[in-house]
Amino acid sequence: MTSLGQLDLDSETAFALLPELVMLAGVLAIIVIPNLGDAKFRLPLTRIRIPILVGGSRLESTNDPRLPNRIATLTFSVAFAASLLMIDSSSEEVGGLLRSDAFSRLFSAIFIGALLLVSAATTHRIPAKQNAAVPKEDDSESIASRKISVLMDNRRQVDFHILLIMVGLGMSLMAMSTNLFMLVVCIELASLSTYVLVAFHKEEEVGGEAGAKYFIVGSAASAVGIYGMSLLYLWSGDLALESLAIKWAEMQGIDPFAAFGIGLMMVAFGFKVSAAPFHLAAPDAYSGASSPISGLLATASKAMGFVALFRVLVMITAPDYGEEASWFLMLAIIAVITMTWGNLAALTSENPKRMLAYSSVAHAGYMLAAISVIGSGLAGEEGTRIILIAITFHLAVLVLFKLGAFLVLALLETDGRGHRMEDLHGLGRKEPLIAGSMFLFMLSLAGVPPLSGFLSKLLMVNGIVSSSADTGNSSAADVYSWMDTVDPVFWLAAAIVVNSALSLFYYLRLSLVMFFEEPEKSPRLKSASSLRMAIMACSILTVLCGIGPVSEWLVSLVSTSIDSLMG
Repeated sequence: MTSLGQLDLDSETAFALLPELVMLAGVLAIIVIPNLGDAKFRLPLTRIRIPILVGGSRLESTNDPRLPNRIATLTFSVAFAASLLMIDSSSEEVGGLLRSDAFSRLFSAIFIGALLLVSAATTHRIPAKQNAAVPKEDDSESIASRKISVLMDNRRQVDFHILLIMVGLGMSLMAMSTNLFMLVVCIELASLSTYVLVAFHKEEEVGGEAGAKYFIVGSAASAVGIYGMSLLYLWSGDLALESLAIKWAEMQGIDPFAAFGIGLMMVAFGFKVSAAPFHLAAPDAYSGASSPISGLLATASKAMGFVALFRVLVMITAPDYGEEASWFLMLAIIAVITMTWGNLAALTSENPKRMLAYSSVAHAGYMLAAISVIGSGLAGEEGTRIILIAITFHLAVLVLFKLGAFLVLALLETDGRGHRMEDLHGLGRKEPLIAGSMFLFMLSLAGVPPLSGFLSKLLMVNGIVSSSADTGNSSAADVYSWMDTVDPVFWLAAAIVVNSALSLFYYLRLSLVMFFEEPEKSPRLKSASSLRMAIMACSILTVLCGIGPVSEWLVSLVSTSIDSLMG
């Protein structure tokens, strides 16, 4: 048995870290395999040459620019299957900093599932071509430009897919973290990779600008969060989540170090989930990045931020029943502002990606409203459990219909379109299956039954209403005064319903232009088989996760994971 600090690398630890080890192996494979060649090493003073495989002329079997994408897709597929299979396994402590349990494995599956879809979309969004031609002197400017573009796409395959796997590694380890320092380090590992991915298309001016803005704002938010973590360490002397929770429960009154520390960390996590007013860089980042990366930010990156909020607000600062947390009112106000701001901004957006970015802001507001109810002290243990199940279920199914919508835009981007609302005109006539899938995604985002988006919002609203009901204090005399039977927390549920109704306007607007506007004179979309299969899979699962046995199975998985979190 080899020892690495406090981490014992035995068989049990290896199994507990199986998805992470698979992704680490994927990174090494992407680095090593494309560089295999026929190089040989000559023994000194002899004519004997020993093959060393690395260097020289590349082998024909490894000299394929499509290889990094295939390795990444295989890596994510195996890691995703491993995460799902490990949800029902027993909890395992790893090195005192990580815990592999149902909660962490469910979120690993969410993160890696989103990355698997992004990897499939990248096959056509950043295509790699064998035997790419080098520009010749007699080539026209347009032909030379296309050849250079193909060569650039071939050259950056390794970089792109290594960054994708590093995002997955950081997110998965973050979900397992039981120490605040480890949690922040893993978030930064994932975040630094996403900053590069946002600006990856550096030949486009908008991509570089989006990446710069996202990096600057994200770095500032991270610095604020790390300063807050240092205040918590000064207050507690320990950054283990369980130790912080015990110290918080024993605290008499409000300690300035603890209060400011938690508040500053909420700034960092607010940026990760795109909560107002920390969302200002998100629309630029979404519209400047390629659509698959925008979808990754709207789903997996957002889920990462909510896992961090669960760890801090639920595990450390959650109040006892009947008591109100110091952060309740502030978070409730931020939630209402976030959902309203997001929906109003989306109404005026002419860029589909920017519209979906503001839609993502609104969805963050819905989930923040549900979390704030836990801070009200009205939910109790069972109410907290119901609300956490609702939020986690929403984050899981959001990968299907939110990322699915971005994949449709990625299909348009393969022909240089997708940045204007006009690019969707007449899509229903040219591509009825793709347009029908986009219509399903819009309805699910709006929360229309019987789709999965409706079920997730229904669970959230039900959790809030159940917590706010106070029928025990009402009498027959005031039974008609329904406002006396509910806590003001009820208005958070009302805000979700009203904002969901408001969102119907821009979701249906996008759907209308696909079916009722005249199509532009442009060729049919590329075949892009893997991208189309990913879109179809998302649309089918969007329906199945709203009704029937698949939705029951998913809710059961989520319930198991939340039971693991609450211990």
